[in-house]
Amino acid sequence: MDTETFNAALTLIRMGLSEDLGIAGDVTSATTIPVSSRVRARIVAKQAGVIAGLPLVVGVYAQLDEQVRFYGHVSDGDYVEAGTLVCELEGRTRSILSGERTALNFLQQLSGIATLTRQFVQAVSHTQAVILDTRKTHPGYRLLEKYAVRLGGACNHRMGLYDAVLIKDNHVDAAGSVTAAITAARANPIAAGLPVIVEVRDFAQLDEALAQGVDRILLDNMDTVQMARAVQVAAGRTPLEASGNMTLARVRSVAEAGVDYISVGALTHSAPALDLSMRVQALD
Repeated sequence: MDTETFNAALTLIRMGLSEDLGIAGDVTSATTIPVSSRVRARIVAKQAGVIAGLPLVVGVYAQLDEQVRFYGHVSDGDYVEAGTLVCELEGRTRSILSGERTALNFLQQLSGIATLTRQFVQAVSHTQAVILDTRKTHPGYRLLEKYAVRLGGACNHRMGLYDAVLIKDNHVDAAGSVTAAITAARANPIAAGLPVIVEVRDFAQLDEALAQGVDRILLDNMDTVQMARAVQVAAGRTPLEASGNMTLARVRSVAEAGVDYISVGALTHSAPALDLSMRVQALD
């Protein structure tokens, strides 16, 4: 995990611990567990999937108690079967139990994204299509969720509104046409050096975008027959991206239509958490 992503994670870790501990702290552990008690905790996968987020587990306990020791048995990006020992923690019982839910929340959420991403990537692996994520991320979690997407084997689309010109239907409608929107963007120095990507809804707009020589064209909510025709029309001149309502059931046929990229909002907005659990054992 790169420094920028981990720094973003630290902010979320502190927020997560604050909302869980409040002012009074973990009153259950404080009132039932002796201060001197120590345990070894085991985080185990209860279902198969791709692990993502282990640095956040380390970060949670670094915030709570620097004396808690972390022992990783797999690495971020590893595929594990149900029953796999993911990692172990050793230290004060109160500290380990106080961080349990926050640590698992991060690890389960990010592992779920990586796991779903891997399923999409495998579904199109017999083609040249590249799976992309979108900006449909949870506020504050974008760097982390896009990190999990990469661990699942897909690639990141633009990070935000600042690192690419992506002309969508509302921009086209406001500008008056695909050509007008592209011309205006290229004339503005703010866009200098940025890729220009255009979303098209029909073949007239596709022809406009191709004539302008943009960096990529998004085929918005087209069916597979239309996509295959668009691939023929583009004839390799401009990379094509399929966009809109992408599901596991559909993605294979979309890839086989010949598009270069497939963007999938579900990777980050609808991925189910991977089932992981923590169990503790008292140390003598």
